[in-house]
Amino acid sequence: MPDRETLLHNAITVADAMVALFGTRVEVVVHDVPAATIRHIANPLSHRTVGDPSNIDDIDVNTGETIIGPYEKINWDGSLIRSISIVQRAVDGSVPFLICVNFDQSDLQAAQRAMQALMPAAPSIAQPEALFRKDWHERVNVFVTEWCATHDTGVGTLTKPQRKDLLRALEASGALAERNAAAYVARVLGISRATVYNDLRKEPRQ
Repeated sequence: MPDRETLLHNAITVADAMVALFGTRVEVVVHDVPAATIRHIANPLSHRTVGDPSNIDDIDVNTGETIIGPYEKINWDGSLIRSISIVQRAVDGSVPFLICVNFDQSDLQAAQRAMQALMPAAPSIAQPEALFRKDWHERVNVFVTEWCATHDTGVGTLTKPQRKDLLRALEASGALAERNAAAYVARVLGISRATVYNDLRKEPRQ
């Protein structure tokens, strides 16, 4: 019977192999289910890192399902991600690891826009409620994308005042209260975590 370390090694090998085969538009994440953290991430398109919370602790792994999805979600830059999750079940029935494969659809979207085609319809399979109930990464991504669209800008073209307004809006929404949220938002915006806190500091009255 393979032990936990062997299962982890196998999951990491699968993740790296998928990225080697499918290229730079695919991200594969290995989640440690009992610890609810990311143990390995190959080609981190989502700006998450090893040790970040998985946000999958509400998923019911006792249903016997092996494959969850495919489903669609929004990445930090507003691009559409098509994903599928693979349950790594041990012989004793426990689930030590979950492999999530995320395929960035931005190249396909660009081709569709060039051809003036319609955007993809809403997925026929809804996002698994249990998987996304506590996925604050997804909520931050949607918030940032919608804020930028409303202000006619993008993550890569934010001015300093716009960045401050966005961060304050995120703080007001409660998004920055999550563990590691400030670090994740910093990576999304291409700034340091110190800059996040500096931007949120209230200006002294004159």
